[in-house]
Order: sequence, then C-alpha cells, then structure tokens
Amino acid sequence: MNRIDRVTAILIQLQSKKVVKAQEIADRFNISLRTVYRDIKTLDEAGIPVIGEAGIGFSIMEGYRLPPVMFSQEEATAMLTAEKLVDKLTDASTREMYTAAMYKIRAVLRHAERDHLENMGPHIEVVESPYFSKSKNETAYLQNILKAISQRSVLNIDYFAEHSQQTSNRNIEPVGIFFMGRNWYLIAWCCLRNDYRTFRIENIRYLSITAISFSTTHPSLQSFLTKVSEEKELHNIVIRVEKEVMRWLGEQKFYHGFVSQQEIGDKTELRFLTASLTGFARWFLLFGDMAEIVKPAELVSLVRQNLVSIKTRLDGKSN
Repeated sequence: MNRIDRVTAILIQLQSKKVVKAQEIADRFNISLRTVYRDIKTLDEAGIPVIGEAGIGFSIMEGYRLPPVMFSQEEATAMLTAEKLVDKLTDASTREMYTAAMYKIRAVLRHAERDHLENMGPHIEVVESPYFSKSKNETAYLQNILKAISQRSVLNIDYFAEHSQQTSNRNIEPVGIFFMGRNWYLIAWCCLRNDYRTFRIENIRYLSITAISFSTTHPSLQSFLTKVSEEKELHNIVIRVEKEVMRWLGEQKFYHGFVSQQEIGDKTELRFLTASLTGFARWFLLFGDMAEIVKPAELVSLVRQNLVSIKTRLDGKSN
C-alpha cells in the first residue's frame, strides 16, 4: 500500500472509533510507531482535526466527517461474501438488519461497483452441510441480546438444559455471543446459579430485555473464551490422530466442535469444544484404532464403556 492510500485508510480508521491507539495503526499496516506519528502529522497539516493524547491515543474532533467513501471492487466483494454468510448463519432479525445496511452501502457505490456486485452474486454461495441440521432458528434473539449488552440490561430467559431435559427461568447479565460449529452461544452471568454460564442460544425458549440495569464489569468475551472449556455445557477435548485420518473427518469435525489443529511429529493434534462428551465418544469410535485421547480422562472412560458394551453384544451374538 502506498503512503497516500495508507494515510487515507488511517483517517477512515480514526473515524471508525472514538479513540485509536498508535499501536493499533502500526499493527494494522505493519509500520513503525515513528511512521504512524509521521502519517498523523500529515493529516494534521492537511487540516484534519486530529486530537492526540499521550498514553490514550488519537481521535477526530467531534462533528468532523469525511465525505462518503468509495469502496473498491475487492471491498464490495468482501461485503457481498459477508452478506451470504449472514443469510445462512444468523437469525431473521440479523438478516433483516444486514440487508437494510447493504441497501445503504449499495447506494453509495459507483455504478461500476454496483454492477460488479450484481455479476458476482451468483458466483458466491454458502451451502448447507449434510452433517449439520437443516433447521434454522428464526428467533435466535441475537439482536435483542446484543442490544442488552450495549445497554447493560439484564435479560430474563426461559432456558432448556439438555443435560436435565428441564426448562428454568432465570435473569442473566450478558457478556457476549460467539459462533462455534453450527450454533450460537451466549456467555452471561447467571443470577440463578450465581456464576458464569454458557447458553446455547437455540435452547432459549423465551427472552426479554428487563428494565434492570447491571453495573458489574465482566471479563471480556475474548478472555472468557479461554476459560469456556471449564463450563459444564462445553468440554475441552484434545486428541491425536494419524495424519491419514484427516481426510476421513471432513466437515464432521466442525459438527463436533473443532477449534484448532497442529502437527505433532507424525500425528495431528486436534482440539475440540463440545457440549456432549457422550456424542463425541461415539464419533471417536469411527477412527479410534488410529487415534489417542490426550484429554479429558472422562472421554477415555466413555469410550472404554462403549467398547465393553459393543464386545458384550458381539459375544452375545456369537453365542
């Protein structure tokens, strides 16, 4: 990226947030802090009202706005791709909001970019996987949850717990949402359990934003996700498989909560976060003769129990 494009991009970045730290700009464009300060000085000399506070960051004076920005074809294509993902992986309210936003974005595009989106539309699609449920939760409450997070409002929900097969009503303080596998999850402080909990959003049977506000400063979503495996509803699993097994797993690994993988010698180590150890244990049997369980010990016990049960049935057949 040449300097003129970078300085323009920095101006747009400054308008995107209340305060932007110099290190954020340096990291984004892979430049030194000295170069960041030089580019900021260029903006200042051009008459852009940039305010800099030592130890805090840079901001644009309230009320200043750059005229509508033109998007490149690559940027427009990226937004079209995101539109396809939103359509298949979110709920009705989120799709409606995103569609409205895309109309506004298209309105400021040049004719060439609009035509480009029309032409590219048929060439991008998100296909439903045969390993995932075809059902779509049209009332996943994503927008209401995000609104409650923004307003710091307590949510009242009826939640169906799969492990007990019971529904309970509770007040929660929402922290954040994340998408994993094929499902959306909500991390929140549960006033009923007096602890943090991870809720599978499609299991929320009723949700309303209450008039109750909360002032507690909760951990960030990112920091909480490092601890999410400790929650009762999600289990941290690490297995190692022979490399040839990888071509058999396909998209099934995503259905079982695949998170990451790395090469360990002549094997591949896979990490999963799953809500069902029992289901994972049964899936593991498909390739268990070419794999090993690193953790947890509970998974080893479940697989062993399944093997004993299979042996018992087979011995019964032979008799």
